Amino acid sequence: MSEKDSKADEAEDLNRPVSVELPAPEIPPNDEVDHQIPDGGYGWVIVGAVFTINAFTWGVLASYGVYLAYYLSSNHFSSATSLDYAFIGGINFGLSMLVASPVTYLVRTLGTHPVMFLGVALQTSGFIAASFATHIWQLYLSQGACVGIGVGFLFIPSVAITSQWFDKKRSLANSINSAGSGLGGVIVSFATQPMIDRISLAWSLRIIGILSGTMNILATCLLRNRNHIVRPPMHPFDVRLLRRLPVTLLLSWGFFSMLGYMVILYSLSDFAKSIGLSPSKAASVTALLNLGTMVGRPCVGLLSDRYGRIEVAGLATLTTSITVWAFWLPGSSYPPLVIFALTNGGILGVFWMTISPLCVEVAGLPELPSMLALAFGTIILPVTFAEVIALKLRRPENGRWAYLYPQIWAGLMYLVASALMLGLWWVIRRRKQKDRE
Repeated sequence: MSEKDSKADEAEDLNRPVSVELPAPEIPPNDEVDHQIPDGGYGWVIVGAVFTINAFTWGVLASYGVYLAYYLSSNHFSSATSLDYAFIGGINFGLSMLVASPVTYLVRTLGTHPVMFLGVALQTSGFIAASFATHIWQLYLSQGACVGIGVGFLFIPSVAITSQWFDKKRSLANSINSAGSGLGGVIVSFATQPMIDRISLAWSLRIIGILSGTMNILATCLLRNRNHIVRPPMHPFDVRLLRRLPVTLLLSWGFFSMLGYMVILYSLSDFAKSIGLSPSKAASVTALLNLGTMVGRPCVGLLSDRYGRIEVAGLATLTTSITVWAFWLPGSSYPPLVIFALTNGGILGVFWMTISPLCVEVAGLPELPSMLALAFGTIILPVTFAEVIALKLRRPENGRWAYLYPQIWAGLMYLVASALMLGLWWVIRRRKQKDRE
């Protein structure tokens, strides 16, 4: 090779870009990142969204006690009886639970958001249609069936999402969610009676329908599930779970606690009227019950995470029974009724605030959707007929003691439910002891 060519090659080598090999960064395996439960982060946005959904579904339904008191004291539907109005409130809850299995199937096939948007449409149209009702059967279809199904289509897909985002703080997160119904109940209960008095019954229904629809749309848009990670079986009704004793005890607890829950929730406002309180004070009692719910449920969640979910649920159930005997039954004026409403509000709906973490505790996270479908299916009968039973037991001719038998009924149902939760605690404890051995 000539000297000229050699120099040319050297110049070319100098001009050639130098390639340096850097060590590749260590990327953790996908499974490690994805499958870790965040226990926060975007999970708190989920909590806010589900809180809002509960506020404008269950919170709105919880205020039906104000409508019930108005319907019972007025002649708005001349052909209707007190049992008709009780059935309408029961249908709200009953149908929302009855659709649990079909909704679980639809979520599996269509996804979460389409199902929930359908729920928004049903609930909103139900309230607006009720505002035009002139016959009781129309109220059954609108404020009863349409609203109830709409609530089910909103609640069932959203209830399991929070547990997918939390582990150690699962009970706290679910209790905050559940407290949303308290806030919604406070807002709607305080607003309903003035709207009925100053505008009309029809416009109160329309305003509540439009308000709840708007808020539910915004909240639904923020929801994100982790089904692609958790991969739950999503069986609409997995009866194999019923073979497990802890599952049967948990479902029985829900059944009996709901028989008491519906009586207190819907009867309190009319009970206040029966002891001589004004309509505004009667409505405020329902609002204060919901205020107790809003404040008390997160506290129950904190206690559950610290002292045990089964233990706290059982204690709350027993305490609800005690408050019925100690405050509601002897109450004959506004102050003791206020104490009962505020005290009882936080623990009254212990089923709603604890059922999701309790299902995980009893059956495991992958089985949560199937467990919830079973739990909601179990309470269809009590939520539909509990207030009907209460109004059948009511004795209007007894004046101050008109609600004596419904009060005894509610207290006994919570007492039975607390005994069932004690049984569940004992079974779970025995099994854990055997596992350690």
